[in-house]
Amino acid sequence: MSSDSSPDTGLRRGRLGTVHLVFFTVAASAPLTVLGGGITTMYAVSGNVGAALAFLLLAAVLGVFAVGYAAMSRFVGNAGAFYSWIANGLGRVAGVGASFVALASYNAIQIGLYGLFGAVLDAFVTTKFGVDRPWWVWALAGLAVVGVLGVLQVDLNATVLAVVLLLECLAVVVFDVVAFRNPAGGSVTLAGLDPGNLFAAGLGAVFALGIASFTGFESGALYGEEVRDPRRTVARATYVAVAFTGAFYALSAWALTVLTGPENAQAATAGDGPGVVFGSLGAHAGGTVADVANLVFITSVLAALLSFHNAVARYLFALGRERVLPAFLSRTGARTGAPAGGSLAQTVLALGAVLAFVLAGRDPVLDLFTWLSGLSAVGVVLLMTLTSASVLGFFHRRPEAGVNAWQRLVAPALATVLLLAVLVVLLVNFDALLAPGNPGYLAWLLPGVTLVAALLGLGWGLLLRARRPAVYEAVGRGAVDPPAAETPEPAPTVDLSRSADLTRSADLP
Repeated sequence: MSSDSSPDTGLRRGRLGTVHLVFFTVAASAPLTVLGGGITTMYAVSGNVGAALAFLLLAAVLGVFAVGYAAMSRFVGNAGAFYSWIANGLGRVAGVGASFVALASYNAIQIGLYGLFGAVLDAFVTTKFGVDRPWWVWALAGLAVVGVLGVLQVDLNATVLAVVLLLECLAVVVFDVVAFRNPAGGSVTLAGLDPGNLFAAGLGAVFALGIASFTGFESGALYGEEVRDPRRTVARATYVAVAFTGAFYALSAWALTVLTGPENAQAATAGDGPGVVFGSLGAHAGGTVADVANLVFITSVLAALLSFHNAVARYLFALGRERVLPAFLSRTGARTGAPAGGSLAQTVLALGAVLAFVLAGRDPVLDLFTWLSGLSAVGVVLLMTLTSASVLGFFHRRPEAGVNAWQRLVAPALATVLLLAVLVVLLVNFDALLAPGNPGYLAWLLPGVTLVAALLGLGWGLLLRARRPAVYEAVGRGAVDPPAAETPEPAPTVDLSRSADLTRSADLP
């Protein structure tokens, strides 16, 4: 490790406010990436034209989830987010199991986006400049950019994401206006909001890609150690992110069916993919607008890559700091406070995965992007389900926390049931996510990766409890002195406002 990084210096505190976190969370969801990549793929693969309503339903479910999640964020400030939530609510072994699922899920969505990035950049450069290169050349170039930004200071990343996010939101608004001003058949159709169209064939693909589109809204908690006001900032950013993205995605998904006509949505998106969006902009708003929107689309995918890279890096940092994983992952930049060890590890992992898909000759969008998006959706829904259950456990043992019944009991219980229902729908209908020609065994193999990750994590948690008790005692505690294998007692906790007496080791199940 270079002199610019040091072990366990800690993440830089007090850099981020609510606006920063909103940019991180919404940029991770990437509105233009969702429109050009997620929604078009959703229609092409599933043929289900009820996607707009699906976004509203999923936003409502995630809004209920956010109530308990935000309430617990006041007391558990840890870069490990879901991992630390579940460890503090359901127990250390469950927390370690969840950490492995989180690493598999967030790595999957991040790596899958390299396929989309390479494909769209290749198409743009080939069309505009006649430079024809394999998609993976551009994917690896993007990987290098993300790897460099990942080890720089976090507030620089927030600035980059803010500029990209504002531009892509503007591009989506322009598309929506174009669509509603130029409806197929001359009139605006409400088919995209019809429940009968949603609860039909392809529902699993709609929910999988819908959840993948929202993935990132919960990432504010990953920065809980770096915000100025941990008791309020994460909650505010989470509520804003889920409300904004839910409404924005629903409007844009509906707009696409209005533009193409619901009966033509699948054929149009299967044939042109993102070209449906940018071709329409070119036809109705001019070639310059289409080109600018296409460039913003490419940068929005890059911004999403950076956000998910940061998320994985912080998970690895948290696990390395607590010695659940090797300690070098907890190294942070001496000047920047960025999680350098975790960032470098994620870059190496992404490189290996992208090269594996290249050598296998798989399609960057229909295979790399779609497969890993579905895999990620299963893992993230499982994590949110367990997190809602952990909120119940956390506050049940801490009646002194002063949280009302809606936040500590009713909303988390309702969210657990609703998310479990979404998970069942995903698993039962996962085959709808696979394009024609894909082997049928992928319908159980891809979701099975989540199960394997969970079992490996649970096994590792049990092994830590039996063989490394000092490490086990520190699981989920966050910003504490790192445990040493030879030290029989866990390190003392750091007083982090009100959270210190609520997350002490003796209270963990």
